[in-house]
Amino acid sequence: MRRTSGVRTALSALLVLGTLTAAGTGLSTAVAAPSSPSAEPAPALVDAMERDLGLTEHEARERLRREARAAEIAPRAEKAAGAAFGGSWFDTRSGELVVGVTSRDKADEVRRTGAAPRVVEHSEKELEAAKERLDAHAEEESAPSGVSSWHVDPRSNSVVVNLVEGTERDGAVRAFLDEAREAGPVTVRESAGEAPRTFAAGVVGGDPYYTGNARCSIGFSVHGGFVTAGHCGRAGDSVRGWDGSQMGHFQGSSFPGNDYAFVSTGHGWWTVPVVLGWGKTSDVLVRGSAEAPVGASICRSGSTTQWHCGQVLAKNETVNYSQGAVHQMTKTSVCAEPGDSGGSFISGDQAQGVTSGGWGNCSGGGETWFQPVNEILSVYGLTLHTA
Repeated sequence: MRRTSGVRTALSALLVLGTLTAAGTGLSTAVAAPSSPSAEPAPALVDAMERDLGLTEHEARERLRREARAAEIAPRAEKAAGAAFGGSWFDTRSGELVVGVTSRDKADEVRRTGAAPRVVEHSEKELEAAKERLDAHAEEESAPSGVSSWHVDPRSNSVVVNLVEGTERDGAVRAFLDEAREAGPVTVRESAGEAPRTFAAGVVGGDPYYTGNARCSIGFSVHGGFVTAGHCGRAGDSVRGWDGSQMGHFQGSSFPGNDYAFVSTGHGWWTVPVVLGWGKTSDVLVRGSAEAPVGASICRSGSTTQWHCGQVLAKNETVNYSQGAVHQMTKTSVCAEPGDSGGSFISGDQAQGVTSGGWGNCSGGGETWFQPVNEILSVYGLTLHTA
């Protein structure tokens, strides 16, 4: 009875968003929703601005105050400009919100909102239309690698096309610029450095991900995404990576009855056949999914308690969670805590399953169940990413 109660408590708590912390029990957690900005900036923010922007403490605080004021004014200023609106920007020298207007008649109305008007040739609507034409061209014919990006820039009142240094004379780049100039007003800028690359990380077993305000852990990379626990999200739910960037969506999810899910990834995230060892052991290359027998050693990687090991205690076990029974589970003596849900169970270099639920914690011990990975691969027609 004690174990049943513990399991029910764990999984009930796990699904109540906003009530868990990484120090509790159960196998999922929620991260606090971002709070509203306070009138007084956090010391860490001021310190960062001093360090990264070369400001004094007074200058940093004053800039934050003025930026907040500009953000407050912006919607009113745009409304005042109407169809003549040519975009807006914060001027770091004057500390004012500058608003472009294509009509001098609108300047006084904009000034009355507290913004500084500047007469420009093109409206923001015209510039956005030019950029959309350039986007459409780039979809039809991929932009050359020498073109790093393009955007509407209110300060230059044009579409700025950024080039990799030294590529302006490249034939493909020149052809792209010709198309850009036909689309609308263009400013060409050359950037120092290489072509842009994503700073997102690979999909790694044990790493955290977020859906809504809940945190879970990646199970194993598959071609096209990763597998994880079903109770962590429903089909269609958006997923963010460890760095907060958009990662993908749940394509399928089942809980209770089962406890598995498939998340497809994109946005610069790629899959790798690795399970994190969190510095407690070397990261493990996944080479297959041969099932370990009862009594075999097995280890788990998760974003809260990281790397822990134990034994396989039982297979094909039905777990009676308060949300309903989950079948064909494997029981282990490995501990787990909030946020570890969905994480990797691995034996040697063979993937075993994704963390589902359990009782206890990693201070006093406990037991944890996982959903076997081969069943998940079969249900969704997935291929495990292996080394």
